Amino acid sequence: MRYTPFAYILLHPLPSSTDRCHNVIMGVFFLEDRWLPKSVLCLRDYNRHKFLLDLIAGVTVGLVALPLAMAFAIASGLTPQAGIYCAIVTGFLISALGGSKTQIGGPTGAFVVVIAGIIAVHGVDGLFMCTIMAGVLLVIMGATGLGTGVKFIPRPVVIGFTNGIAVLIASTQIKDFFGLRLDKVPGVFWLRMEALAGNFHTLSYEATALAMFTVLVLIICRSLSPRIPGPIIALLLATFAVYLFKLPVETIGTRFGGIPSGLPHLQIPRFRTDLIHGLLGPAFTVAMLGAIESLMSAVVSDRMSNDRHNPNVELIGQGVANIMSPLFGGLPATGAIARTATNIRSGAQSPIAGMIHALTLLGILLFAAPLVSYVPMSALAGILMIVAYNMGEWREIPQLLKLTKTDISIWLVTLALTVFADLSVAVEAGMILAALLFISRVAATTTVSQVTDDYIEDGRMHILQDKDIPYYATIFRIHGPFLFGATDKISVVTENLHKLPPVVILRLRNMTALDATGLFALEEVAKKLHASKRTLILCGAREQPAQLIQQGEFSEVVGPENICDNVQEALRRAEEVYERLEAKFVGK
Repeated sequence: MRYTPFAYILLHPLPSSTDRCHNVIMGVFFLEDRWLPKSVLCLRDYNRHKFLLDLIAGVTVGLVALPLAMAFAIASGLTPQAGIYCAIVTGFLISALGGSKTQIGGPTGAFVVVIAGIIAVHGVDGLFMCTIMAGVLLVIMGATGLGTGVKFIPRPVVIGFTNGIAVLIASTQIKDFFGLRLDKVPGVFWLRMEALAGNFHTLSYEATALAMFTVLVLIICRSLSPRIPGPIIALLLATFAVYLFKLPVETIGTRFGGIPSGLPHLQIPRFRTDLIHGLLGPAFTVAMLGAIESLMSAVVSDRMSNDRHNPNVELIGQGVANIMSPLFGGLPATGAIARTATNIRSGAQSPIAGMIHALTLLGILLFAAPLVSYVPMSALAGILMIVAYNMGEWREIPQLLKLTKTDISIWLVTLALTVFADLSVAVEAGMILAALLFISRVAATTTVSQVTDDYIEDGRMHILQDKDIPYYATIFRIHGPFLFGATDKISVVTENLHKLPPVVILRLRNMTALDATGLFALEEVAKKLHASKRTLILCGAREQPAQLIQQGEFSEVVGPENICDNVQEALRRAEEVYERLEAKFVGK
């Protein structure tokens, strides 16, 4: 157990003090590292070089965040400055108080559909109340250790509502993408698509060309290098084209009258007790969505920066940020995967980069607000189309379709309900189906069979007691059902990656059940080991896990020769791998 230097001082008598009241203070300020924000922990070895890297990364991601913040706010039915205010306030607080070293917080596409629905039913006052309520829930989840509870949401549910949200975001941008003349876009998906199709003849060729140009610039920038800030380049070029050629397209200035310059104003939202009951469901949805999105983003951040986030501290930071956001006219916020990746690729070393990103946005608001008026709506729509595509998890679908019919049905139900019903209903239905699936799979692990001579003989090839494990291999075992909610335990395999021998054997003899989330976790381990030039061998899988491994074409990840029937065969395969490595080394 480690403590901060400040807490260490409080634990020891001060040489010049005759007073022993520090023992009382100690009881109040006795802080373990596991409850401290990453911003405090990173200061222990912070230096000028890291600050310069953080400065470059913070300014870069701040420029990238500007068009996204405005686009998400507009798509949600709010003014563009609401998105900027949210990005400034929550971006600073999430970095300062969160549990991830390089995560960037702010408004994201995941909330667009939810926010639009809340505003349609309860108005802007209802949205601000809902955001504060969700923030309180997030703080409670983090403080009570429920940050790790988000892992109990299975992967088909996450993919289902991520696909659905992407479809809904894209559908809300069709009007501005093509410059359609439509006074009001319906909130219901099929009515929206009907209205857009009926008014498609009103499209603006200038707006459409500008939107397609924006998409093209984003694709080119992405293909050249992930480090290039595509959104800001596309936005600057589109805005310059509108200003230079006087294109007759709608801009932020023509629709909203521009954005006001100056600091965000502190304003306590109007609290209406009559809305509390109706907002409990949406607040829970916002809190759960924020928790899932932020922790998924934190996991991506960990992989890219070789760090390990603290989920409970991260949720507390997210909660505080969402409580504060409405006080400045902002919307709900969470961890943003794309901006986090941009932050890391730009060289971020600590949460200071996230704080600088917020200050960069504040500087733009103070000194460059009038220029934002020229930003065309069609360019923002083009940016959001790419965001919708990137967040859709489309590459997961072919892999998911190879799994069991139950996993596929959970994904389809969640996707359909997200698009055609409501996100809250979709998540609830998905979780109920997943719970039933969990119960059925756990029940299926119970077997009754007679012990025969063949059974005893077959078991000899699986036991470890009479096997010699060579120095070039190590064996890990999974015991019990490896389903959603338990998959984080596989991290023990790679947490000391540099100490592992060339061959890692994963013994599945006692793994009684496997689902899509568990298979995805195994794939992640295999990819990490492969990236470190190590070989993963699976052995001894029982009937249900073996069938799912085959359906999911896991052999393409590790190679069919590295999936063995028993540990005896796996050890022989390990010997072959090592001999090949040794021969290769000698040949050099």
